[in-house]
Formats: sequence, structure tokens, C-alpha cells
Amino acid sequence: MAKKVKDPGFGYSSFKNAKSIINNDGTSNVIHVNRKRSLDDLYTYFTEISWFRFFALVICLYTLLNVLFAFIYVAIGIEQITPSKGVFWEDLLNGFFFSAQTLTTVGYGGIAPQGMIANIIAAFEAMIGLLGFSFITGLLYGRFSKPKAAIKFSDQFIIRDFKDGKALMFRLMNSRKTVMIEPEITVMLSITDKSDSDDFKRNFYQLTLERNKIMYLPTIWTIVHEIKEDSPLYKYLDRDLTKLDAEIYILLNYHEESFAQKVYNIHSYKFEKMVMNVHFEPSFAFDAEGNTVLDHDKLNEVNPM
Repeated sequence: MAKKVKDPGFGYSSFKNAKSIINNDGTSNVIHVNRKRSLDDLYTYFTEISWFRFFALVICLYTLLNVLFAFIYVAIGIEQITPSKGVFWEDLLNGFFFSAQTLTTVGYGGIAPQGMIANIIAAFEAMIGLLGFSFITGLLYGRFSKPKAAIKFSDQFIIRDFKDGKALMFRLMNSRKTVMIEPEITVMLSITDKSDSDDFKRNFYQLTLERNKIMYLPTIWTIVHEIKEDSPLYKYLDRDLTKLDAEIYILLNYHEESFAQKVYNIHSYKFEKMVMNVHFEPSFAFDAEGNTVLDHDKLNEVNPM
């Protein structure tokens, strides 16, 4: 008989057609409300957002800061850094370009502050530039050096005949060329049932795997859960499994050579991703010289039994 486990932090309550709390990339899909924010969150925010958003924010902040100081230089008198052109927009552009040279500490020498007020503002702006670019450099290093797993999971999991019964299977591989050292995996199943009072409740089960830890992984690992009498899926027929409101949660950890430390990867499968009575196609072969060739495009290939 399948043994239930305590709530791992997802909550027993559920909802009809509830979305997964884990995105495809392993990030959380939980919407936070009334969460207190602090300056300490800035580093986490800037290291977690996409590269496109990161550089877009840097460019926007850099441009806005230069525009702000350009208005300041025009307000105190553009003559304190360069002769006025007599046109507001041209003076503003001169202030903008002088601000960019000061902020980046380039200092071409074509424009230089003359008055005391302009020198004080330029000195203050140079300090902001030094601090700002130091902060951005730290963020770039943090983004590059942050340990991150590069695991690809099969798009679907399968249920097929296996030995004297059936088994649930899915595959994973390292998208990098490094070897995964001592990978270890934990798989939990969540089944949502409807009670007599029309409430939805989650039940959690930790799935017993054929192997949950191996020495190292250079190619592909097929994860196998045999559906035996102690499996929570044993009581369901094939037609019932296709209608089951359930989700598989996966936690994988291994030693990553690129960062010389242990990394973690989270993934999940809704039962909508299940395919019945097929088997995974081999994804690696040998070339004429006897070398093992791993085809990443074949991770998801299946064929009927």
C-alpha cells in the first residue's frame, strides 16, 4: 500500500485546474502579495532577471542619470562648462555629453567645468559614476559566477510495460559537456482528490526509484519508478491515469565541475505530459572510431512499444 508523506511545503489545499507552482525552468510560480521589500533584495533581483532586462535597465538608468545632470548643468548655466549655443536643446546635448564623460570618468578634454558650482557637481557626479559602475561590475560577476545547473529533462514522462508490470519513466541529461558527479534525485508525486464537500485536497507520496543516486553521469539518465503494490499509482487503470489530477516534483543535485560545487535543479511534470505505452529511443551511439556520440535532439524521441 502506498504510504503518504507530510506536506513538503506546497499545502494540502488545492483548486480545480490549479497551475503548477514550478515553472518549466525550475523557478517558482508562486505569486507573492504584501511582501516587504528591502535594499537587500536588489542584488537578488538583478542577478535573477534575464540578460535582456538587465542590460535594458542599465542603459535606461545610465541615460536617465545623464539627462538629469544635463538639466542641472543647463540650470546653473551651461557657460560654466562650455560656451552656450543659444539654443536650449543644443545646450542640453552639450550638458548630456559632458555628463556622460564625467560619469564614466573618460574626460576627453573638449569640455571642462570652469566655475566652482560646476566643479562641485562634476566631482559629485564622478563619485556616483565610480560607485555605479563598481556596482554593475559586481552584478556582472555575480551573474556569471552564480552556480547554476544546466539540466535538460525530457518534454514528457512515459508509462510503459516494464518487467512483470508497468513503470513510470522520464529522462534527463546535462546540456554542458561536463560530467555530472554523484547526481542524486528525489521524486515526489502529488495527487489532488475531490472530497464530498467539493473541496480539493493534495496527497503527497515519495516515489521509490530503481536508482536515486549514481556515481557519475556522462550521457543520459533514465529515471524509473516501478508501479508495484507499494506505488501510489498501482490502483489506477490506464484510462484512470490519463484523467488523474496529479503532478510530479523533482529535485536533482550533483557536483558541477564548472563551479566546483554542488548545484540543484527543480523540475515538475503535470500528468498532461504523460504518454502511455511508448519507449524512449536510444540517444547515444558509437562512431567509426568507437567514440560515444550523444545526440541532444534525441532526448525526447519515443516510439510505440
